[in-house]
Amino acid sequence: MAKIVQCVPNFSEGRRVDVIEALVEAIKSVKGITLLDYSSDESHNRSVVTFIGEPEAVIEAAFQGAKKAAELIDMSGHSGGHPRMGAADVIPFIPVAGVKMEDCVEMANRLGKRLAEELGIPVYLYEEAALKPERKNLSEVRRGQYEGLIESIHEPERKPDFGPANVHPRAGATAVGARPPLIAYNINLDTEDLNIAKLIARAIRGSSGGFPTVKALGIMIEETGKAQVTINVCDYKQVPLHRIFELVKREAARFGVAIAGSELIGLTPMEALVDAAEFYLQIKGFDHSQVLENRLLE
Repeated sequence: MAKIVQCVPNFSEGRRVDVIEALVEAIKSVKGITLLDYSSDESHNRSVVTFIGEPEAVIEAAFQGAKKAAELIDMSGHSGGHPRMGAADVIPFIPVAGVKMEDCVEMANRLGKRLAEELGIPVYLYEEAALKPERKNLSEVRRGQYEGLIESIHEPERKPDFGPANVHPRAGATAVGARPPLIAYNINLDTEDLNIAKLIARAIRGSSGGFPTVKALGIMIEETGKAQVTINVCDYKQVPLHRIFELVKREAARFGVAIAGSELIGLTPMEALVDAAEFYLQIKGFDHSQVLENRLLE
């Protein structure tokens, strides 16, 4: 069986098309890599690239993407709605076939060491690759974002796992990790009140007592002037999308606010969407084998 790993780097650039294309080309230039998807958000000022390949090729492609980001993105002048601390902000490895999570942890360590040694970028390991329990949570790793990290990186508890205890002058810092599949899911609210989005995010995220495998923030979308609940669904089998959507809708209704729509960022497992369809269509006795694509795969 071929060994296949998925990598989903998040870059702190969502507005300059030429830079985004250069990042994608740097990744595609590596032999053995298959680009699956990439998308950008101007308000978040962020791009998400999804590619797969065998482990060695995936490590090389991730490195080349981060190297190009360090050349073209200057974090000292960066602004955007999404939390970030580096040009190549987050680089996770996800096992797909023929590899285990332990293999992806090893890949994260190898890439982190190389980014530090060859590019001088401080690296934090997170999720399954974390060397410290408190660094499993990406939001804790990224606490204070780029601006706050400039000073806090000198503190003993904020010392990077690889690289200097100084923020790279252009590229900032990078989080490298290993994790299961994640769904990036945003719900837009028909309100200009950011506080409402923040309260809803607090109600649904695990760290505040909501769904244990959900991370969420309330942000403003500059283009529309509306608030958004931006969500990471870390285990869609434990907490399906429709449960999250329904709770957000219910919480918004408490403030007299409607849902303006939702969006998926990057790729999403088909099973997650089928589960939502089953819920909303109320299909009696539904079986996933009734999905044409599932039957074809069989």
